[in-house]
Amino acid sequence: MTLTLHCAGRTDVGRKRDYNEDDFVIDLDTGLMTLADGMGGHAAGEVASRLAVGTVTEFIRRSAGGSGNDWPYGFDERLSLSANRLRAAVRLANEKIFRTIEENEELRGMGTTLVAALGRNGSVCVAHVGDSRAYSARADRLEQVTSDHSWVNEQVLLGLLTREEASRHPFRNVITRALGSREEIVPDIAEIAMSPGDRLVLCSDGLTTMLDDGQILEILRRHPRDDEAAASELIARANAAGGEDNITVIVAGFSA
Repeated sequence: MTLTLHCAGRTDVGRKRDYNEDDFVIDLDTGLMTLADGMGGHAAGEVASRLAVGTVTEFIRRSAGGSGNDWPYGFDERLSLSANRLRAAVRLANEKIFRTIEENEELRGMGTTLVAALGRNGSVCVAHVGDSRAYSARADRLEQVTSDHSWVNEQVLLGLLTREEASRHPFRNVITRALGSREEIVPDIAEIAMSPGDRLVLCSDGLTTMLDDGQILEILRRHPRDDEAAASELIARANAAGGEDNITVIVAGFSA
């Protein structure tokens, strides 16, 4: 069955910040959705997130229809074409940010998280670095597709913290992997099958620190066929809960 991708994205500065270091791109021609949450202070964080989404978008457009034989980093036969494209795109973004830092001392310390999805005909490939997330929603269930590259999540996986303890831990914003932090970064990759009516949510941690999974699912259920309304309400609810950070959300779905 051929499915049609539809999606909408929104970004907001939030209630506590003076500037927005998040960035996102939706490219329906290629099926790409990507967002980045920059860090490093005013200007630097904005530079990192903009470089990340721009580099990923450019490579995905350039690699459409390609075989992978002339791509950087080679082609991994164990992965799908979409997974190879996304992995190469994210690695290129990291290299671009890392080289930019080397050439500009004033940008030292900048970096960005990134989550990107490439969707076609009901199949979605997701790549991520950092604690920006991807969720899939089906019927009455919301499932986190990505696993945060953060200190608290590592403690949860080791059984040293509960999810509840991690959500209020003073180190909850410490991430362990980010684009630009070192010369070589390889993203985590996940591939999921989507059915008609399923939804995909990409978001920065400005959403997930303000709303829990149940609240996110509730809003998605209230707007089953309106991605724009769902994205707008998610941001509004995060701001109503405090809006402690920049908030960026992409809501997508597939229809027959």
